[in-house]
Amino acid sequence: MADQMLLKEGLNAKAISRISGAFKGVYPAFQVQRFEKDCLDGLDSLELKQRIQHIIVVLHQCLPDDFEQTADLLLTIKKVWDYGDANDPLRGFAAWAITDYVGEHGLEHPHKSLQVLEYLTDLFSSEFAIRFFILHHYDISYEKLLSWAGHKDEHIRRLASEGCRPRLPWGMRLQQFCKDPQPLVAILEKLKNDSSEYVRRSVANNLNDIAKDNPDFVINLCQQWSKDASPHTQWIIKHATRTLVKNGHPQVFALLGYTHKPKLKLNSLSVNKPQIKLGESISFEAAVRSESKQDQTLVIDYAVHHVKANGKTTAKVFKLKTLNIAAGETVILSKTQKFKAITTRRYYAGIHTFELLVNGVGLGSIEFDLQL
Repeated sequence: MADQMLLKEGLNAKAISRISGAFKGVYPAFQVQRFEKDCLDGLDSLELKQRIQHIIVVLHQCLPDDFEQTADLLLTIKKVWDYGDANDPLRGFAAWAITDYVGEHGLEHPHKSLQVLEYLTDLFSSEFAIRFFILHHYDISYEKLLSWAGHKDEHIRRLASEGCRPRLPWGMRLQQFCKDPQPLVAILEKLKNDSSEYVRRSVANNLNDIAKDNPDFVINLCQQWSKDASPHTQWIIKHATRTLVKNGHPQVFALLGYTHKPKLKLNSLSVNKPQIKLGESISFEAAVRSESKQDQTLVIDYAVHHVKANGKTTAKVFKLKTLNIAAGETVILSKTQKFKAITTRRYYAGIHTFELLVNGVGLGSIEFDLQL
């Protein structure tokens, strides 16, 4: 996803105008000038989530005190909604503050609020707002999620899965599902053969979230699903297990059809220079030979072991390629990695390591010196 500094522009003056126009269309008493003035006051200095909260506060001052009256307005708002520029990938963000408004101010009216979130979710997914209700009205919300999983609208089916992701990015973490994901299975089972890739991708992401806390749970579930799995389910299994593959979970490779305990020899592993400075690139090359009498299917990754402030190292795994290697065949693998300053990582000088990983297992490594 693009940097948050760009995403926040999805809630700019144009978005504010679209929101005010919609509410004026369903609520003639809506104070457009006050709303727009108060929303724009200080907006440019705020980050994305701060902008959402800011708009919610201003909305609350301009809408009826009775939430049920507001909910009735929201249940008609799509009739007058300005969908924005079709070429603007952030045009849906204008509705984000509206769905989150329901999550914040509709908690005392869960049935009505969930009806509103279902209605609004194709404007901007209600996946963030629904989490308030899962936490405060679990039984009502869970039954609604189960119902949504069978809905004819793909946006609502996706909400059933995306709304209960344990580790939804930017969303409230659902700790109960991090600890015990079993309740999610009934929802995901309904969606595992969904015709919509939009929905299937959400199911895969939900399972990938679960795998970060409960890897064996996901392995076991995917093993069950893999029996006579449709192409749609196979696609979900592959994408749901990407973190398990990256982490080298021993059972995931056989599940995905890769060779269990491949027989290989690392003939050589080298770097093109022993020392680099921050901002430069370094390349490694490896020669890997099959020592099996049969073809083998491999997932080739590599890890960079970065030096930390305390002098120890931490590994970051990168994808390289997937390949079939014939009996006795030798393959040459290579990759160039640039070490440049980025906001998400601080580099420290010292001996770093490239490690070649095959089906999650280290095959060999080589060191190089990074200087700042």
